[in-house]
Amino acid sequence: MVADALIYHPTVSHYLKFVATTVGRDKILRTLQYFSRFLAWYLYRTNHPSSTIAPFEATKKTFGVTRKLMRVGKFVEHFRAAATASDAKAMDPVLRYAAVGRQLGYAAYMLFDHAIVLDAAKIRPFSGAQRLAREAYRAWFTGLTFSLISSLYSLYRLRERAAVVSEKDGEGVVEKKKIQKETNAVRLQLISDLCDITVPSTALGWAKFDDGFVGLAGTVSSLLGVYAQWKKTA
Repeated sequence: MVADALIYHPTVSHYLKFVATTVGRDKILRTLQYFSRFLAWYLYRTNHPSSTIAPFEATKKTFGVTRKLMRVGKFVEHFRAAATASDAKAMDPVLRYAAVGRQLGYAAYMLFDHAIVLDAAKIRPFSGAQRLAREAYRAWFTGLTFSLISSLYSLYRLRERAAVVSEKDGEGVVEKKKIQKETNAVRLQLISDLCDITVPSTALGWAKFDDGFVGLAGTVSSLLGVYAQWKKTA
């Protein structure tokens, strides 16, 4: 009876739907990857032996390569999303251009990332991998920049909408709650993007964040991604 109650519990069904998605599995692996990056840095800074640090370094590298393999072919999704955003003539022009820029940046990032996947997996190393990796980081930074612009502009427009809504009637109360829900979603995306942008900016040498900071930032954005995907699969 207890076993049946656990097996058929709604949370278990929700979990199975979550892990059945590529995004769900990727976000879990990403959380472990970046948290391992932080732990490896922390253990090194606190003078722990290399034997203690090695498992976390291995986890960081192995999960990083695993995620690259899982993303192969995903650039098509982003090119399609860019085309869809470009055709959405009714959308606010700022949001439309930002969506196109974001999706093209992510698509270019994926393309460059795919180009070095065999080198990263140690299957077929080649000398140009480092240069392509830098181009991938540039593209990712570009996509994140457009995403940040979109989030900031969306918050501005939502604030404008909230300012003219009257809560004296039922419709106004409903609209206010809707705006608050949208605002919370945009804020979470903004925080996630601010955390993520530390990765390419550091890799390109444009910022001087250490591995501990980048690891924690990546962990936070990954957990936000887990939360968002968990809600989508509810």
